[in-house]
Amino acid sequence: MSGASRLKKGARNLLKNCANLKTGDSLLVIYETPEGGWYDQGVVDAVLKMARDLGVEPTRLEVGAPGNEENPAITESISRHDCTIFLTRLGDQDRFAKMVPGQRTVMVYTRTADMLASNYGTTPHQAMEDLKGAIHSIMRNTREIIITCPLGTHFTGDTSQTVWEETGDVSVKRFPLGVPQPIGAASFSGQVALSRYLTTTGCKVYTPDHAALDGIAFAHVENGRIKEFTGPTKTVEQIKQHYKFVSELFSIDPNFIHSWHAGMHPGCTYLPSAAAHPDRWSNSVFTHPQFVHFHTCGAYAPGEICWMVKDQTITFDGVALWEQGRMMPASFPLASRCLERWPVLGPLFANPSANIGL
Repeated sequence: MSGASRLKKGARNLLKNCANLKTGDSLLVIYETPEGGWYDQGVVDAVLKMARDLGVEPTRLEVGAPGNEENPAITESISRHDCTIFLTRLGDQDRFAKMVPGQRTVMVYTRTADMLASNYGTTPHQAMEDLKGAIHSIMRNTREIIITCPLGTHFTGDTSQTVWEETGDVSVKRFPLGVPQPIGAASFSGQVALSRYLTTTGCKVYTPDHAALDGIAFAHVENGRIKEFTGPTKTVEQIKQHYKFVSELFSIDPNFIHSWHAGMHPGCTYLPSAAAHPDRWSNSVFTHPQFVHFHTCGAYAPGEICWMVKDQTITFDGVALWEQGRMMPASFPLASRCLERWPVLGPLFANPSANIGL
């Protein structure tokens, strides 16, 4: 299949399979200018063209970088359309807001045309929804979860503090669907190895938007609260200063860990170097199975500072669903049956994308 055909397939997967766009619907496409460095024009053009191919003339709304104040004009425009597609970080900011009943709202993480045309964008959305449902069933029926990583993470707990939402974990749908519902951290204790970067969760905007860590340090946690950081003096100080800055900026609890989730889409592809834009990197590759993503700093979802732990192993009552950064759905009958129903998933998990920005 040619690149153009794959791009068309990805755009159709977004608008038909995820957004359920129908002829006669009113569609709003909100997009960031390419100069912002988060989305390229190719992905915007592909979505607009596919909408027209489906018999829908989209309303276009160009926006700049998001701020922390609600824009009434944007909110009003969303309310006047059946469906809104976010090709902008605004979709992450608004994802926990209560939307108008019956509206379809999609936050898009394929930042470039290449990403939309890759396995990340073209894998049927329904297949990932089916897999997500199976993972939720596995998590609900687990007594003990253990998260470890090669750098020394050992974090244990259960799902007793997770409020399960039957209709999805957020009001805005994600495309591609790459994470299960976050697991509440209030029952978890242990240590988490922190390395590379601390970045934003995408909830609010602040500068600097990341802290680069010179070494590896540990966050020691008791029942979802950070008790202390240990490790090299310089690294610990970098972490403490960043937490002080963000928590004082928004007057929030710096020691609260709200939740965590691991990536579940092995097609996730990120070509630029993480070092070139750590915040864009972490808020793009969190859907890859090689990472588990923690929401911290602030007693609300998703908090303001995220931890990205690589090559994690996560066991559910002793059986690994993630093993050293590879997802193992065949280890659980519920997930294995998804692979049987969706033959496209088997090869995807057997050959996950190696492009993760590192």
